[in-house]
Amino acid sequence: MSTEENKALVRRFDEAVWNRRDPSLVDELFAPSHVFRAAGSPPLDREGHKQMIAHFQGAFPDGRNTTDELIAEGDKVASRWTYRGTHRGAFQGIPPTGKQVTLTGISLWRVEGGQIVESWHEADFLGLMHQLGAIPAPPQATA
Repeated sequence: MSTEENKALVRRFDEAVWNRRDPSLVDELFAPSHVFRAAGSPPLDREGHKQMIAHFQGAFPDGRNTTDELIAEGDKVASRWTYRGTHRGAFQGIPPTGKQVTLTGISLWRVEGGQIVESWHEADFLGLMHQLGAIPAPPQATA
Protein backbone atom coordinates (compact mmCIF):
# COMPACT_ATOMS: atom_id res chain seq x y z
CA MET A 1 0.00 0.00 0.00
CA SER A 2 1.09 3.58 -0.57
CA THR A 3 1.67 6.00 2.28
CA GLU A 4 -1.56 7.80 1.27
CA GLU A 5 -3.50 4.51 1.48
CA ASN A 6 -1.97 3.83 4.89
CA LYS A 7 -2.99 7.29 6.09
CA ALA A 8 -6.52 6.71 4.75
CA LEU A 9 -6.71 3.47 6.75
CA VAL A 10 -5.83 5.28 9.99
CA ARG A 11 -8.31 8.09 9.18
CA ARG A 12 -10.99 5.47 8.54
CA PHE A 13 -10.32 3.89 11.94
CA ASP A 14 -10.59 7.23 13.74
CA GLU A 15 -13.77 8.23 11.94
CA ALA A 16 -15.58 4.89 11.99
CA VAL A 17 -14.59 3.51 15.38
CA TRP A 18 -14.11 6.64 17.51
CA ASN A 19 -16.50 9.15 15.92
CA ARG A 20 -19.28 6.95 14.45
CA ARG A 21 -18.84 4.33 17.20
CA ASP A 22 -18.75 1.35 14.86
CA PRO A 23 -16.49 -1.16 16.63
CA SER A 24 -17.39 -3.84 14.08
CA LEU A 25 -14.78 -2.34 11.77
CA VAL A 26 -11.97 -3.22 14.17
CA ASP A 27 -11.96 -6.76 12.77
CA GLU A 28 -11.70 -5.39 9.23
CA LEU A 29 -9.08 -2.71 9.91
CA PHE A 30 -6.83 -4.63 12.34
CA ALA A 31 -5.01 -7.88 11.58
CA PRO A 32 -5.93 -10.83 13.83
CA SER A 33 -2.36 -10.68 15.19
CA HIS A 34 -2.58 -6.93 15.97
CA VAL A 35 -0.75 -5.78 19.09
CA PHE A 36 -1.77 -2.50 20.81
CA ARG A 37 0.85 -0.99 23.07
CA ALA A 38 0.37 1.95 25.40
CA ALA A 39 2.61 3.32 28.11
CA GLY A 40 1.77 1.92 31.53
CA SER A 41 -0.36 -1.00 30.38
CA PRO A 42 0.30 -4.51 29.09
CA PRO A 43 0.07 -5.12 25.33
CA LEU A 44 -3.44 -5.86 24.08
CA ASP A 45 -4.49 -8.17 21.29
CA ARG A 46 -7.25 -7.20 18.87
CA GLU A 47 -10.01 -8.34 21.25
CA GLY A 48 -8.42 -6.48 24.18
CA HIS A 49 -8.18 -3.37 22.00
CA LYS A 50 -11.92 -3.61 21.25
CA GLN A 51 -12.66 -3.93 24.98
CA MET A 52 -10.52 -0.86 25.73
CA ILE A 53 -12.39 1.14 23.07
CA ALA A 54 -15.76 0.03 24.51
CA HIS A 55 -14.69 1.02 28.05
CA PHE A 56 -13.51 4.43 26.88
CA GLN A 57 -16.64 5.07 24.81
CA GLY A 58 -18.85 4.00 27.71
CA ALA A 59 -17.13 6.54 29.95
CA PHE A 60 -17.20 9.35 27.35
CA PRO A 61 -20.25 8.58 25.18
CA ASP A 62 -20.15 11.88 23.29
CA GLY A 63 -16.39 11.70 22.68
CA ARG A 64 -14.97 12.78 19.34
CA ASN A 65 -11.47 12.30 18.02
CA THR A 66 -9.79 14.90 15.84
CA THR A 67 -6.66 14.10 13.88
CA ASP A 68 -4.44 17.14 14.26
CA GLU A 69 -1.58 15.84 12.12
CA LEU A 70 -0.92 12.70 10.09
CA ILE A 71 2.50 11.75 8.71
CA ALA A 72 3.40 8.55 6.87
CA GLU A 73 6.60 6.93 5.72
CA GLY A 74 6.94 3.39 4.45
CA ASP A 75 4.62 1.09 6.39
CA LYS A 76 4.16 3.47 9.35
CA VAL A 77 1.69 6.27 10.04
CA ALA A 78 2.12 8.75 12.89
CA SER A 79 -0.87 10.69 14.15
CA ARG A 80 -1.16 13.52 16.64
CA TRP A 81 -4.72 13.65 17.92
CA THR A 82 -7.13 15.30 20.33
CA TYR A 83 -10.08 13.53 21.96
CA ARG A 84 -12.85 15.56 23.61
CA GLY A 85 -15.83 14.25 25.53
CA THR A 86 -17.98 14.39 28.63
CA HIS A 87 -17.35 12.00 31.53
CA ARG A 88 -20.78 10.32 31.80
CA GLY A 89 -19.79 6.74 32.70
CA ALA A 90 -17.32 5.06 35.05
CA PHE A 91 -13.71 5.33 33.88
CA GLN A 92 -10.89 3.42 35.57
CA GLY A 93 -12.99 3.20 38.71
CA ILE A 94 -13.85 6.92 38.69
CA PRO A 95 -17.61 7.52 38.84
CA PRO A 96 -19.08 9.92 36.26
CA THR A 97 -18.27 13.56 36.97
CA GLY A 98 -20.09 15.25 34.08
CA LYS A 99 -16.85 17.12 33.31
CA GLN A 100 -15.79 18.03 29.81
CA VAL A 101 -12.32 16.59 29.13
CA THR A 102 -9.63 16.88 26.51
CA LEU A 103 -7.06 14.14 25.96
CA THR A 104 -4.16 14.59 23.57
CA GLY A 105 -1.78 11.99 22.29
CA ILE A 106 0.43 10.59 19.59
CA SER A 107 0.00 7.19 17.96
CA LEU A 108 2.22 5.21 15.63
CA TRP A 109 0.57 2.61 13.41
CA ARG A 110 2.25 -0.10 11.30
CA VAL A 111 0.29 -1.29 8.28
CA GLU A 112 0.78 -4.55 6.43
CA GLY A 113 -1.44 -6.05 3.75
CA GLY A 114 -4.11 -3.37 4.13
CA GLN A 115 -4.54 -3.86 7.88
CA ILE A 116 -3.03 -2.37 11.01
CA VAL A 117 -0.69 -4.96 12.56
CA GLU A 118 0.92 -2.97 15.38
CA SER A 119 0.26 0.28 17.18
CA TRP A 120 1.99 2.31 19.89
CA HIS A 121 0.23 5.08 21.82
CA GLU A 122 1.33 7.86 24.14
CA ALA A 123 -1.45 9.95 25.68
CA ASP A 124 -1.68 12.54 28.43
CA PHE A 125 -3.57 10.39 30.94
CA LEU A 126 -2.06 12.37 33.82
CA GLY A 127 -3.76 15.47 32.43
CA LEU A 128 -6.99 13.51 31.99
CA MET A 129 -6.90 12.36 35.62
CA HIS A 130 -6.36 15.99 36.71
CA GLN A 131 -9.39 17.06 34.66
CA LEU A 132 -11.50 14.33 36.28
CA GLY A 133 -10.36 15.37 39.76
CA ALA A 134 -8.89 11.92 40.43
CA ILE A 135 -5.51 13.41 41.31
CA PRO A 136 -4.68 16.95 42.36
CA ALA A 137 -3.36 19.32 39.77
CA PRO A 138 0.22 20.41 40.28
CA PRO A 139 0.66 23.80 41.95
CA GLN A 140 0.86 26.74 39.61
CA ALA A 141 4.29 28.28 39.17
CA THR A 142 4.67 31.82 40.44
CA ALA A 143 6.94 34.43 38.95
